[in-house]
Amino acid sequence: MSLLELRHIQKGFSGIPVLKNVSLDIEPGEVHVLLGENGAGKSTLIKIMTGAYSKDEGEIYWENQRIEIQSPVDAMNLGIATIYQELNLIPQLSVYENIFLGREIRKGPPFRFLDHQEMKRKAKEYLQRLGQDISVEELVCNLGIGKQQLVEIAKAFTINAKMIILDEPTSSLSASEAAQLLETIMELRKQGIAIVYISHRLEELKQIGDRITILRDGAKIATLPVKETSTDEMIQYMVGRNLDQKYPKEQFQLGAEGFRVEGICLQGSEKEVSFAAYQGQILGIAGLVGAGRTEIARGIFGVDQVKSGKVYVEGKEVRIQSPQDAIAAGLAFITEDRKAEGLILDQTLEFNMTIASLKNFRKGSLLQLEQLTQIAKEYITELQVKPGDVQKHARKLSGGNQQKVVIAKWLSTHAKVFIFDEPTRGIDVGAKVEVYRLLNTLVKNGAIVIVISSELPEILGICDRILVMHEGQITADILRDHATQEGIMKAATGGM
Repeated sequence: MSLLELRHIQKGFSGIPVLKNVSLDIEPGEVHVLLGENGAGKSTLIKIMTGAYSKDEGEIYWENQRIEIQSPVDAMNLGIATIYQELNLIPQLSVYENIFLGREIRKGPPFRFLDHQEMKRKAKEYLQRLGQDISVEELVCNLGIGKQQLVEIAKAFTINAKMIILDEPTSSLSASEAAQLLETIMELRKQGIAIVYISHRLEELKQIGDRITILRDGAKIATLPVKETSTDEMIQYMVGRNLDQKYPKEQFQLGAEGFRVEGICLQGSEKEVSFAAYQGQILGIAGLVGAGRTEIARGIFGVDQVKSGKVYVEGKEVRIQSPQDAIAAGLAFITEDRKAEGLILDQTLEFNMTIASLKNFRKGSLLQLEQLTQIAKEYITELQVKPGDVQKHARKLSGGNQQKVVIAKWLSTHAKVFIFDEPTRGIDVGAKVEVYRLLNTLVKNGAIVIVISSELPEILGICDRILVMHEGQITADILRDHATQEGIMKAATGGM
């Protein structure tokens, strides 16, 4: 018997169809994977399952009974819990307070005081069901992101969840945290809870998935057993074409030094970092979470203060004390968190694409609005941003298309040095290939390209030279031809 069944679901916005006759069923105790490129309709389908959107046409069945899910409250009453990429926790509250937030247990009557002891007891019980021994009185802000994700899952037990939807749950986790989460998912599966799992990390899907439903352009392409479907087949179903080169790497002649940092030391640290980057190569920076990769990039770009050090662009020293100084010096920084730091979500694509380069559109004290709009349209066409409306708000775009808007913002500055921090996090395979090709184009046009990534296959696939960091220091500088995952991991853990 199916737990949830969707039949012929259709949904559109402003006359544009987003879901086209989609049907699928989810069984108790299975991990059902939803796969598709950004913009394929996955998020819209999830929002219909959880009552955030109403369907235009179609039928929904829960445990063989036809129902209407008209609000998130309806979904929770059925036992449907959703855990999004951006966790819904209050950092200043304890673990047990977060677990029971909005569903507090009270001592009854006459005063209905909160029953803190009972909430602590049940919170501990829920965490033990997940195989966790997290202190329920610990503040959430003191937990790592992996533990916070498990607290979010424990919240699902307060509604007696029968189905948990996980949206890109490992995108911000370290390898060890991701492995722990996958173990937790398998434990939930044993308990008969259905898991709807959305991820672009195909290797994870092979580990935990039972069935996979693939969407493309709002339509269901296939539902297949994961174990019998190869990664290449998944990709082909997703994008409708073969991706012969997952990492389309072009080779260029090594050119002159275009960027150098000497003795950069962050506030609160005694460790210095020095390196150079050259035209004609993509420089990768690898390392475990917490190794200091992002911190160094933020220091170089003037987001965080540095105690000492020098930065050179094309052989000339530049003083950078703020991001404005960095932009003026020819630097671009595509940040790891595109929603919080890369975009103004409630502004238009036109606004987001040109905000870092407004000085280029000034004539006297006035902005040349027509020119600004034209440039935005050109980048939308060049980067294939969908939907391609310059007046569309960034919030309305899929993750992959949001990333393209961030990249367009920095392309419009005509920067000389591009620092990409986790450039393909949370975007699909097809969009990743487009980003890799853009990196090649930047190098071809003479830019310095630096890529920070936690995915070793990505680092090995697209970079010509790899720096490895451990505890705030560079522990290895390896040319691509001599680099291996084992060698990088050894340097990343402090080994020689």
